Amino acid sequence: MFLDKLQAEGWLDLFANNQIGCSVLDLVDFYANYEVTSGVVTSVVNGKRIKFNATSLGEILRILAEEFSMYVREDKSVLGAARFLELAQKLSQKPSLKAPRSIKKEEMTSLHQLLFWFIIKNVIHRGQGRNLTDAMDQCFINLLDRGRRSTSLLS
Repeated sequence: MFLDKLQAEGWLDLFANNQIGCSVLDLVDFYANYEVTSGVVTSVVNGKRIKFNATSLGEILRILAEEFSMYVREDKSVLGAARFLELAQKLSQKPSLKAPRSIKKEEMTSLHQLLFWFIIKNVIHRGQGRNLTDAMDQCFINLLDRGRRSTSLLS
């Protein structure tokens, strides 16, 4: 079921191709030199300057990247309280929830936990021990759960 959801989003080849690899030394070089300014990432690896934004990275990886910049921004108010409540009710399995809130991983179904883990480990890397979903994590989990390509995290 999980692989079907990745396939529906067009991500299966990206994450399942074991012929694509990365050099750990190049990755260290990238992170040692990277900067993010106004949604544009720049870095230098092996003396070569790299520059991309969410849209161009989506084109390189051949995946949908619309609204990705909204996901990673600090201001999550774009989601709106009503939509955040709807997602919190769904993911917490508590339709009686009255106010939107972050959801603990253990409150979610096994599939939603797996999607959350996949997102924070493979899509938008988060630190160890992360156990709470914020508003946009919930959007992303919902997007993958629907099992079809979407151009909107908010719907």
